[in-house]
Amino acid sequence: MEKANAIESTNATIIRNSGEVASCWATGIYYTKCFNKDGDLKWEDTIDNVVTNEGKNLALNTFLSGSGYTVVGPFMGLISGVSYTGLPVVGDTMLSHSTWYEVSATTYFPTIAARITTNGNWSAASNGSKQITAPISFSIITNPGTLKGCFLVYGSGAVTTLGSNAGTLYSAGVFSGGDKVVGISDLVQVSYQASL
Repeated sequence: MEKANAIESTNATIIRNSGEVASCWATGIYYTKCFNKDGDLKWEDTIDNVVTNEGKNLALNTFLSGSGYTVVGPFMGLISGVSYTGLPVVGDTMLSHSTWYEVSATTYFPTIAARITTNGNWSAASNGSKQITAPISFSIITNPGTLKGCFLVYGSGAVTTLGSNAGTLYSAGVFSGGDKVVGISDLVQVSYQASL
């Protein structure tokens, strides 16, 4: 004769404060292409940038207490390969970014005319992202050279003048595929997508 023992078991779990939690990180990607004077594609690359602390602070102050606030810029610039010693970091500012330098007409080649405004060239925000609707185009005027990456500056004092340390550095980054060589009459096109 076989006997079976009946066993009864119960498990219970209590979950408290199970509400949905959302986190927000400021991120962005630069999309770049370079065309030679004949319009042929020379290279293309992306940049996963750093959004600086001062850029986040200005964005928060603008978003959350910005009644009557007027944004100056944003202006896009290029990072030179000359005297480059390290990656942009979140603590960089326009006044202090000692490991990288903006392209300029005299020392930090290649040479372009100015930073370019992105104002009025943005899509409406959707799904936590906003992007430049048409690429910003930089023409290499003289002094061919090496590019490392891109940056965005905006806010009070920001200008198109190369080398100006006024304004707020929003983001900066270097090419994911390494240095990019450009020649005279090359056209560097850059788009940017910001996300929260």
